[in-house]
Amino acid sequence: MSLKKGDCFPNVSFYRMNDGSPEKVNSVDLFNKKKIILVGVPGAFTPTCTNEHLPGYIKHFESFKLKGIEEIFFISVNDPFVMQKWGDSVDKNQLKFIADSDGEFMNSSGFMVDLSAAGLGKRLSRFSMLVDNGLIKEIFDENGPGLEKSKAEILFESI
Repeated sequence: MSLKKGDCFPNVSFYRMNDGSPEKVNSVDLFNKKKIILVGVPGAFTPTCTNEHLPGYIKHFESFKLKGIEEIFFISVNDPFVMQKWGDSVDKNQLKFIADSDGEFMNSSGFMVDLSAAGLGKRLSRFSMLVDNGLIKEIFDENGPGLEKSKAEILFESI
């Protein structure tokens, strides 16, 4: 079953880079007592994620801040080294990049897509979500290929 609007964000672990080393961090520590956006993508450096999905969040970063968003996180089933390099390649330190390396969030959230036919295996589906103090306020899940529901502009209009 997939997470839905009104659910509490699951208590799961992610990985991020800290001083050149992977660091395990809990979702509660990252998201509680904050108003954040979490954007899920099938893979770092993939064409749609890099060229179409991510740029809208960079472009509208300051507008999101004006609406009370404290942080914007991008997450993928990649390792934290890849996520850091992806962030370094596209962002000016506005967005944050975290890894669901072992698929803990993917498995607990229901946001999974099987891209084995493309050589990628099981990955997070493409989605955007607004989380306020650990409570999911909005979710826009693509439920398959495409980029219609989870664009920055759509989420921005819902806040």
